[in-house]
Amino acid sequence: MSYKKIIPFINGENELAANIIKQAQQYCFAGADELFLYNYSKIEGEREEFLATLKEVGRKIDIPFMAGMYAGRFEDVKKAFYTGADRVVIKYEICPNENIIKEAVGRFGSDKILIEVDEELSYEKIAFPVDTLLLKHVDTGEPLNKKLLSCGKNVIIRDSLLRNDLEDLLRLPAVSGVATNYFENKDLFKIKRKMKEAGVEVNVFETSIPFSEFKTDERGLIPCIAQDYRTGEVLMMAYMNEESYQATCETGKMTYYSRSREQLWCKGETSGHYQYVMELALDCDNDTILAKVHQVGAACHTGERSCFFKELAKKDYNDTNPLTILEEDFKTILERKQNPKEGSYTNYLFTKGLDKILKKCGEEASEIIIAAKNPEAEELKYEIADFLYHMMVLMAECGLTWEDVIKELANRR
Repeated sequence: MSYKKIIPFINGENELAANIIKQAQQYCFAGADELFLYNYSKIEGEREEFLATLKEVGRKIDIPFMAGMYAGRFEDVKKAFYTGADRVVIKYEICPNENIIKEAVGRFGSDKILIEVDEELSYEKIAFPVDTLLLKHVDTGEPLNKKLLSCGKNVIIRDSLLRNDLEDLLRLPAVSGVATNYFENKDLFKIKRKMKEAGVEVNVFETSIPFSEFKTDERGLIPCIAQDYRTGEVLMMAYMNEESYQATCETGKMTYYSRSREQLWCKGETSGHYQYVMELALDCDNDTILAKVHQVGAACHTGERSCFFKELAKKDYNDTNPLTILEEDFKTILERKQNPKEGSYTNYLFTKGLDKILKKCGEEASEIIIAAKNPEAEELKYEIADFLYHMMVLMAECGLTWEDVIKELANRR
């Protein structure tokens, strides 16, 4: 179901990278639907610094973000997407050539490129080749509504909300979202609930099954298992009552009921190790909750990542989970890079440098092609494994991680 988005924006011009990253994380965990980060500087060095900052933001947040950059050539747009941005915003008034926009749309799609325009421009009369416009400096009223409808585009309004009201803007039929800096250090979950109560269709975190249908014990408690949403690692188990469950849905932070203290407790309130909710599910008997969370720091009060660190018994087995195997192999490669080991083939590759690593990747890719022509697939799996190893060495050499690659794949879905 479509909904109106609240999109905080961050102006990266003359701002420290650490501040941009911190603010992006705060917005992400406060309930933002998407972020808009921009720096339209034409100075090459400043653009490169901002691109590096965007890459780090992409590693730290779990929601989509739009990147606004000066596009002097198509390569600038491509670099912006390489940061992990979901969409790229081109500022129309400083774009030197409209062919850049057309080339970007042809390569990435009309849904992935936005054009930023001022309200004073007769944008409704221009045949922009994109699906969405980012519109600045608006005055609400019927003339605006008519212009928005006549332009035939989805519109995101960028507004400080000092003169205009968020609800009025979101109610405009052509408006798909509002980008603003008004909600810095504010609870966006609460703001979106107010919009929902006012009849505006926004994305709020709400339960599909009422707590009254959960099977609880005699004290009204239900066990809840917290799991890392990325890796599936089980982190901890605690209990919820109806009040703590509602608090979790309202704040986006895992809130439990302490049986010993007989009170609610928000995980991380004293330690800073919050659990931000990504998904809640109920088991088939309605008597256990599974929470997929973004865990900050350690889940266990002992400082361990997971509460389940005491091994009781273990059988020898082969772990064939692709995620854990690739991650563990990559960690070993990084360890060799940081702490060289004599006689290590991995260290031999790092010592020889990028050209040698690229040569090996090319050779292994060729071996895959040759093996794939054979009727049996046995040889092919060995060649693919060899290629994946050399590819991971290349990733380590170039400063990429599996998370970077997976996020890029996720953006393409």
